[in-house]
Amino acid sequence: MPERPLVVRAVGDLIVDQPQPSRFFAPAAPALRTADLAIGHVEVPHSTTDEVTSTDVPAPPADPAHLRAVAEAGFGVVTLAGNHISDSGATGVSDTIDAARSFGMLTAGAGADLDEARRPAIVQRSDRSVGVVSYNCVGPRESWATSGKAGCAYVDVLTHYEMRNANPGGPPRIRTFCEPTSLRAFRDEIAEAASRVDVLVVALHKGLVHTPAVLADYEREVSRAAIDAGADAVIGHHAHILRGVEIYRERPIFHGLGNFVTVTDALTPNHGSSAEASEWASRRRELFGFVPDPAMPTYPFHPDSRNTMIAQIEFGDGPPAASFIPCWIDDDARPVPHGADDRGRAVVDYVRTISARAGLPTRYEWDGDVVRVSRAG
Repeated sequence: MPERPLVVRAVGDLIVDQPQPSRFFAPAAPALRTADLAIGHVEVPHSTTDEVTSTDVPAPPADPAHLRAVAEAGFGVVTLAGNHISDSGATGVSDTIDAARSFGMLTAGAGADLDEARRPAIVQRSDRSVGVVSYNCVGPRESWATSGKAGCAYVDVLTHYEMRNANPGGPPRIRTFCEPTSLRAFRDEIAEAASRVDVLVVALHKGLVHTPAVLADYEREVSRAAIDAGADAVIGHHAHILRGVEIYRERPIFHGLGNFVTVTDALTPNHGSSAEASEWASRRRELFGFVPDPAMPTYPFHPDSRNTMIAQIEFGDGPPAASFIPCWIDDDARPVPHGADDRGRAVVDYVRTISARAGLPTRYEWDGDVVRVSRAG
């Protein structure tokens, strides 16, 4: 029997694309280093290549040396299955993996082919093994790995638009769901990974970007499928804004951990990294109804996204215990942990509000400087 719970902490998106990156992690590093395992999601390639393969909004690669700051902050595993990991082609994928490993971190979710991308990162902590797998649920298809192509592990998600009234051209009802064959393969892969370790954490790149509270249909479907197949916890990212937490079959689903260290000037209108990036920066207000704070030019995100968290999952003798450390992204774009002070309570109030709006029956209660998560009712 374990003498004490094994503590896993996790955060959302990491975009480490500014000089002296360690300064952004400094306030949160003590909390990350004291976990048995800390997990974060590396959002963009880290490479020196000039190759561009994305036809969407390509993310310019960040300096591979910046991943040293991620490792030094306390991260042991970084997940890579996301919509930008293949923006710099196979070279960008391999350079990112090589850099992360050179600084002592394991990677999950991307590789030289699909088998490697699906392979769990496995770490040994005391007498228990912890596996981490990572899947991209948002596309684009060009980011996906195949048997002969570098890229990421994925679940294929379909979108259905249904007209419900006599108003051609009017707003449709939108339904999303996992392609059945892809979902069956995902379940089988999760079951196989779970059979190899004592604890399995599944990371999913999912959600509607820059949109408060809303959970698309497929998000519950794929998250619950992971738990049904044997996962002990699910962590989400991609939306660049927090989502609520769900307890399903006594296992936590952190539907979206939001931003953590996400610093880049690639989405400022005058950056010029690509015509597509400049156009995207100009269209943000039209699409999502917000303009980034001009006082934070390297933080081009929704104002609500400054609410964030460090998820905490404790694995002991019974079901995992879920909690989180509230954090606020300060004016220097640094995620700063807060206890039960005014700022920390405001973050928790925000999480309660978005959980209620999403219909998640979840209770959040302070326990010292962390917030315990349980199913309400």
